[in-house]
Amino acid sequence: MAERQGVGYEVQREVFDELSVEDVAEKCNSKTSLSDKLHDSLRCSGPRLQQCVLRCVPVLSWLPRYSFRDCAAGDLVSGLSVGIMHLPQGMAYALLAAVPPVFGLYSSFYPILVYFIFGTSRHISVGTYAVMSVMIGGVTERLAPDSNFLVWNNETNGSVVDILSRDAERVKVAAAVTFLSGLFQMLLGLVQFGFVVTYLSEPLVRGYTTGAAIHVIVSQLKYTFGISPKRYSGPFSLLYTVMEVCYLLPETNIGTLVVSAVSVIALIALKEVNTLLTRKLPVPIPVELLAIIIATVISWQFNLDSQYGVEVVGEIPSGLQAPIFPAVSLFGDVLGDAFALAVVGYGIAISLGRIFALKYSYKVDSNQELLALGLSNSVGGIFQCFAISCSMSRSMVQESTGGKTQVASALSALVILVILLKIGELFQQLPKAMLAAIIYVNLHGMMKQFADIRLLWRSNRVDMLVWVVTLIVTLLLNPDLGLAASIAFSIFTVIFRTQLPQYSILGQVQGTDIYKPVEGYKQVTQVPGLVIFRSSATLYFANAEMYADALAEKSGIDIAKMLSHKRKKEAQKLRKENQDAKNLGREVREAQRQAEAPQNKCKDEMTVEEDPQPYPAFPHAIILDLSPVNFLDTVGVKTLRNIQHDYREVGVEVFFSGCQDCVVENLERGGFFSEKVTKAFLFCSVHDAVLHCQKYILHSIDQVSQVSVFKNICS
Repeated sequence: MAERQGVGYEVQREVFDELSVEDVAEKCNSKTSLSDKLHDSLRCSGPRLQQCVLRCVPVLSWLPRYSFRDCAAGDLVSGLSVGIMHLPQGMAYALLAAVPPVFGLYSSFYPILVYFIFGTSRHISVGTYAVMSVMIGGVTERLAPDSNFLVWNNETNGSVVDILSRDAERVKVAAAVTFLSGLFQMLLGLVQFGFVVTYLSEPLVRGYTTGAAIHVIVSQLKYTFGISPKRYSGPFSLLYTVMEVCYLLPETNIGTLVVSAVSVIALIALKEVNTLLTRKLPVPIPVELLAIIIATVISWQFNLDSQYGVEVVGEIPSGLQAPIFPAVSLFGDVLGDAFALAVVGYGIAISLGRIFALKYSYKVDSNQELLALGLSNSVGGIFQCFAISCSMSRSMVQESTGGKTQVASALSALVILVILLKIGELFQQLPKAMLAAIIYVNLHGMMKQFADIRLLWRSNRVDMLVWVVTLIVTLLLNPDLGLAASIAFSIFTVIFRTQLPQYSILGQVQGTDIYKPVEGYKQVTQVPGLVIFRSSATLYFANAEMYADALAEKSGIDIAKMLSHKRKKEAQKLRKENQDAKNLGREVREAQRQAEAPQNKCKDEMTVEEDPQPYPAFPHAIILDLSPVNFLDTVGVKTLRNIQHDYREVGVEVFFSGCQDCVVENLERGGFFSEKVTKAFLFCSVHDAVLHCQKYILHSIDQVSQVSVFKNICS
């Protein structure tokens, strides 16, 4: 082993307990009152108003300083590239939402412009997203199923679905749930609830998106095979849908299946070529746009819809929709779905936004992102859009093609506007099987996330369990219920880990003021006469009892047994005193025994006082290292108070070290301190507590020695 080299140092100071620190540091007990805080928050001035406006409308702060020379070229290329991607993805994801494809284009226009004004991320591409779309589709098909729109057809003498009425109702449902999810996001942003994303850990998000991607794939099988399975909702709906698809496979439309297979193969091949040529091309090849153009031309030339029964997109109206306030009567039916959409959409957007912000050294305001997404969805709901988030594939293209600001997103919205006004109607003959193929190929990245299981198995198996359970519950339940169950399980794992912390006895690294677990280091020795105990987790109601049990086990002190032993000794002493009182009468009548009574009494008292400690190896003091504890609830405070009292009863004093200010405040509010137990029992560090305890032990031993001398004199 190489010899350690370093600068020698020496620290000489007094031993500091909490009272000494408060005296030396001159602790300030003044606190700002609630009324003062409220008054300060409501105080308005010119600079403060300007700061508030710039924070709520970020475009006003960065757009006037926009550098055309540095950013314009990159933003232009990036905006055109992402705008071209919006066309096929918007139409494809509209199928997931169970609404006509043109509403996917609306969702790629209005929300983007709103986010351009209020968003803080420079690189994410908001718009339609597969997971959000499939969640919307679950709501629209549940509240507006095909069975509600059956009409009698005299030509076929059977019932058929009134597609126009069904789609109109589904658009209303999608707009209502989108508007309400936006309201939820704005409300959470106004109350500074951006920290909710901390409950969406990376394993949870990746497991959830993988499960949702499988839902997406299954929902598109009907367009791949040209069949019409029933719509199932509730738990196990995915399993029922798969069984229904398998049952209907003999009815597969061969033309649709051929279009699907050719489309998937062509898209994969073109994307591989695109990947190989990435470094040689200034911008990536618009694979999806080329694919839908070719598919539309082929479908139009060969009449795939009429000749082979291949389902096509149908009418795509030109122009924009007039704003319509969503149907308030539907809010009650979509309340839970709207909240799930709000949380999922925000979690995905802020996670990706923080990745780019860290890479390019700028800040993303989590609460402002809630407001921006909320306004985007609320305004989008009024214009009959469905809920949006950000897309990984579009965001990567926006970043890789040179996009530097939100101007790129605004330009992509203008591309969609041109398509809506002039070009959209040209894609009416586009086969829906082609859109399903685009969805399949775009989801291949999420399918690669199954590799996380192997990586997490090696790094953190609890995170792997969160990933697997999230995937399973998302598959078995609907995506919204799956998200709630996944978050609940993730929180449960945190509670479980705090209930099973690592308990250690600390020892001193020889010649230093450093203390480490004795079981983990060879050159660490336990301080004689002391037990230094530490838990790796905070102390609260869920693990307080286990904390006390672990302390008893590690220290080797059985409090119940020792208290029982002490009570027995006290009872013996009481019986001895009673017996002595009875003997006193006899001593009066017997002169000889009366003369001997004092000596016997002294011997008796000596015998009673001689109560040797039944466990001579017990420590004289215990130090509880509370440095890992960041809060104490009432149960935790009561546990520490009981430990202090019980161990003192058996002659072992308990001291505390490493208490944070918030823990000291919790102890004060919990009534822990008294005349016998003051802040002098709290020390800044383990070493301070050890030095104090060594003096305490020497003082105790000195007192015991004096008692022993007195006993010897008596005898």
